[in-house]
Order: sequence, then C-alpha cells, then structure tokens
Amino acid sequence: MLDIKLVRSNPELVKENIKKKFQDHKLVMVDEVIEMDTEFRAAKTRGDDLRGQRNAISKEIGGYMAKGMKEEAEKTKEKVAAIGKELAELEIKEQELADKIRDRMLVIPNIIDDSVPIGKDDSENVEVEKFGEPFVPAFEVPYHVEIMEKLKGIDLESARKTSGNGFYYLKGDIARLHSGILSYARDFMIDRGFEYYIPPFMIRSEVVTGVMSFTEMENMMYKIEGEDLYLIGTSEHSMIGKFIDTLMDEEELPQAMTSYSPCFRKEVGAHGIEERGVYRIHQFEKQEMIVVCNPEESPVWFEKLYKNTVDFFRTLDIPVRALECCSGDLADLKVKSIDVEAWSPRQQKYFEVGSCSNLGDAQARRLGIRVRNKDQGNYYAHTLNNTVVAPPRMLIAFLENNLQEDGSIKIPKPLQMYMGGKEVIR
Repeated sequence: MLDIKLVRSNPELVKENIKKKFQDHKLVMVDEVIEMDTEFRAAKTRGDDLRGQRNAISKEIGGYMAKGMKEEAEKTKEKVAAIGKELAELEIKEQELADKIRDRMLVIPNIIDDSVPIGKDDSENVEVEKFGEPFVPAFEVPYHVEIMEKLKGIDLESARKTSGNGFYYLKGDIARLHSGILSYARDFMIDRGFEYYIPPFMIRSEVVTGVMSFTEMENMMYKIEGEDLYLIGTSEHSMIGKFIDTLMDEEELPQAMTSYSPCFRKEVGAHGIEERGVYRIHQFEKQEMIVVCNPEESPVWFEKLYKNTVDFFRTLDIPVRALECCSGDLADLKVKSIDVEAWSPRQQKYFEVGSCSNLGDAQARRLGIRVRNKDQGNYYAHTLNNTVVAPPRMLIAFLENNLQEDGSIKIPKPLQMYMGGKEVIR
C-alpha cells in the first residue's frame, strides 16, 4: 500500500507506474483516491472545528446554571446538541470515505524499482545469470512420476481417492529424501545466521490482507469455514504477520529468519492443478527465508537472499539460473523480484523452484510494522522473502539431475547424513 502523501503530491508517478504494470483499468482509482481524500480531509477539518466550538460552548453552560440563567443554559445545550448531531454525521462520512480510500489503495500497485524490466507477462522476464552447466545425459530421462514409481516412492492413485487431484503419498526412500532436503535446507540457513522458526499454519484475515494482494488471496488461500482463519500458502504469511502493529528499535534490525511450514494453495488461474505429477499441487512443504530491515538495507538483502537459494542448489549439483521478473509479472505489492529456476534435463529447459521478492514498505504499511527513530521520526520497515527450497517440486530437479542410467539416484554428499549414510537410492 502506497503512502497517501505520495498519491497526493505525485499522482502522475503513481499513474505511470500503473501503466508500466499494464493495469490501465486502475488509473481511474488514483483520481478517485485524490477526490475522496480531499473530501475526507475537509470533513475532518470541519469536525475538528466543531469539537473546538462544542468544548468552548459547553463551558458556558455551567456558568449560566451557577447564575440561575436556566433559559440561556437550555439554549446553549441545544447548540451543543446540534453540534453533536452534525459531528456524528461527519464521523460516519469520514469512516465511509476512509474505507473507500483504503479499498482503492489496497489494489493500487506498489512503485516498482527503476531496474525492473518492462514487460507484459512472464514471457518477457529477463535472464540475469546462470550457475552451473546444464547437461543432457546420453540416456532418456523419464517423467518424474515414473522415476519415483520405479523406486516405489509415490502413490498418486490412493491420494486421488482420499483427497482428489493435486495431492500425493510419498513413501520409502523418496519420502525420506523429501524430508532430508528440508532438514538440510533448515541447517543450511541456520549456518548462514538465520533464526529458525516453525510458525502457525493458520492466520487471521487481517494478516492475509496485510501480506498479499486481493487477487493472490482469491487464487491461493483456503478459508476455514465458520472461523476468521485461513490456511497459509507460505510461511512468509505467518512470519511477516508476527510483526503486526509492532514498533521496533533500530537496534533490533535486521530480523533474518528461516521458517518451515506446510503450504496450502487453491492454485486457481491459468495454470491449474497438474493431474499427474507434483509440480503444481494443493499441498507441499517449504523452507522459507524472511527479512525485516530498514529501507537502506533492503537492496543488499535482496541480493543475499536470492544468492542463498542459488548456493543451496549448487551444493546439490543442480544447475540453476536467475530470472528477473518484468513489470507485468510482478504481484502488486512487490518492488522487485527474481525467480530461481532449476535445469530440467528431461525438458531441456529451466523451471521455477523459488522466488525472491523485495516488497519495500508495502506489507509494513498494511500491517503497521514500524521502526523507532528519535531524530527523524518513526518509519515503516522493509520486508523481503525468498524460497530456500520447496519439495516436492524441487524433487523433480533433484531426481532428473541425479538420475543414473540404471534408474538409481545418486545422493550428493550434503544429503547423505539425512539419508542414513546412503549414497544411492535403488
């Protein structure tokens, strides 16, 4: 959510940003906000004046009563009552205007960074850098489900019976590998100085609207019927929500955290659920990294976060690349975003395994996450997040890149301790 002062003082900047994101239907909202804000401030000024008048006149009543001037006292009470009636009407008007302004401000996109490439959708994202040499083995690489089925590591048919499409049973060494990857990711991030968390897996609606755009919420979140609770789509939601209505000292920053959680997503939209496979599903697990910092440090943290994911995948000998999201592919709260994509030997192309985002002060404004500064005044923190790893999607890249010609899977050294010392899955 933008600062209302920016919309007032530089509406053309806000409109130009909307155009860069190819959301021209939102241009009218800027003018609506300015008009309603002018009306809101006029109502507030009038209300403040009336409260001053009421306080001054109210003091006269006691004087009249002390002097026995009941008629004058009654007339003054009538004036106070009239002022009170107008004030009540103004307060209703102020609240209605405030709600309408907030509704529009919540969907006007955040100002993107100057470095973000301009483009309509993900087809215009820009490659930043490649890490590791992509390769294609001399033998055919089967579909990832076939690899897991040959190793007796997945049961999709039973999951369809219990839960429908978009769910799975993992078992045996594949299930152990799944858990081992998450455990390794946890320790990898702890070793890099991040504090480990297991957060709540359900959050209230005020947190949901604080951490994500309305479109994301509609397409992703599962609502708990009869309660003000949603299942989280990522632990970022809980972790940022942890700081709601918080005023921190500057010495407390930065807060660098890594969190584990299951994630639940409706996956409504163009892609939908993958019926045979574990790439796009309703339920998965993830190790996340989250940072709350002061504004000056967020660009540096952004670079650190996405490089952490790159480094993690490279320790497992998986080639990856960094792909910068163009303006039209950025969610409304994001200032800048880079996707980390892993190489698929079977498809001979890269696919997304993580996304690093700098959200500026958007989430902090929505949730009231502020930092205390005695000299310059309190300010809103910046928030960032990135995926360390999200199996079972990451399993696709892992299995394809570690598949051997006999169908076995080699286990890289960093994972062997989490697999009971196994070097190969057969």
